[in-house]
Amino acid sequence: MRVAMIGAGYVGLVSGACFADFGHEVCCVDKDPGKIEALNRGEIPIFEPGLDDLVAKNVREDRLTFTTDLSQAVRNAEAVFIAVGTPSRRGDGHADLSYVYQAARDIAAAMDGYTVVVTKSTVPVGTGDEVERIIRETRPDADFAVVSNPEFLREGAAIADFKRPDRIVVGTEDERAEGVMNELYRPLYLNQSPLLTMSRRTAELTKYAANAFLATKITFINEIADLCEQVGANVQDVARGIGLDNRIGAKFLHAGPGYGGSCFPKDTLALIKTAQDYEAPIRIVETVAAVNSQRKRAMGRKVIAACGGSVRGKTVAVLGLTFKPNTDDMRDAPSIDVITALQDAGAQVKAYDPEGMEAARSVLTDVAYARDPYDCARGADALVLVTEWDTFRALDLSRLKATLAAPVVVDLRNVYRPEEMRRHGFTYVSVGRS
Repeated sequence: MRVAMIGAGYVGLVSGACFADFGHEVCCVDKDPGKIEALNRGEIPIFEPGLDDLVAKNVREDRLTFTTDLSQAVRNAEAVFIAVGTPSRRGDGHADLSYVYQAARDIAAAMDGYTVVVTKSTVPVGTGDEVERIIRETRPDADFAVVSNPEFLREGAAIADFKRPDRIVVGTEDERAEGVMNELYRPLYLNQSPLLTMSRRTAELTKYAANAFLATKITFINEIADLCEQVGANVQDVARGIGLDNRIGAKFLHAGPGYGGSCFPKDTLALIKTAQDYEAPIRIVETVAAVNSQRKRAMGRKVIAACGGSVRGKTVAVLGLTFKPNTDDMRDAPSIDVITALQDAGAQVKAYDPEGMEAARSVLTDVAYARDPYDCARGADALVLVTEWDTFRALDLSRLKATLAAPVVVDLRNVYRPEEMRRHGFTYVSVGRS
């Protein structure tokens, strides 16, 4: 099938490359000429394991192309995906849908023959209705259907998530459109991936509900971790004890500095605003968002307490900047709040991240960036582990202790065992463990 992917960002690029790998002919469109030129040179603008090889393979086999010419891409396509950004709107927290609606106008002007227009972007309930209205207004004679097909990709594991999904959600009540979506995803039938067809509005809400629930699990275990510290319990044992209950499940029960990234912060906020607009407020999600926001800053105070109550004039080494491993995404990363809190308290900050330092430079100031973990720790009065990259999981503890000016380690991801750190002579602080 011929597919146009409007937006060559994270979702568009991963989805386009995977659809091309299924055998479809995919053209990714972006308004940024620099991005398209870079992609045509084989340069991938984001870090996602395996994506560079997947893109290169499908470009080489003429199944994946990149262009700024939306008209040509859409005119030849049977399915057109809208995969543009929906950031939180400045001022009120609602999802900014201006890019989605502009894409709808551009698609309407260009499409030729029956076309399935698919919203891949995460959008509030009712967005598909407005996309349909815009297209109908722009092209009253158009033969089309608007479908919701939300993405459920985890950064760092996006290709596997696309090719071996838990489920594929398709929101449509149009039989022709359903047939097109079935054909697009037919290669996944061998993996027995369930394709769930529902109404468009239900599909739109399903995406937000999923992210809000996962954010709630993270925030729940973080608050349990705080209680564990006060009563002398171990949050990792609590998480195992409840996670083995198959009604709860073990995933997203890892205590830490709070959630960040491109999805959970903006999607929980957008869901809160949508629920308020419809006079059906979601109090649990409101509390989740508020607690998570406060927690990230509180982790900075945790580091200050581990340093004896003051970091003024001290140097603090930070390992891990991105919001999670295996990505270069700094959006709403907990490290930003932790580092800002330390700087506000008078600390000098050194930092190292395997992939995120270039992106970090645009959101953090007055940070010294290191070559590796030991260069980062050299001469520091404390070390903070913020993001659990694999390279930080097996540090040479003797070398680390000799490198630090003071043997203080604050492990916000519970990577190391307290007894092991004590044996090596560290003052060790973790999350939810005595």
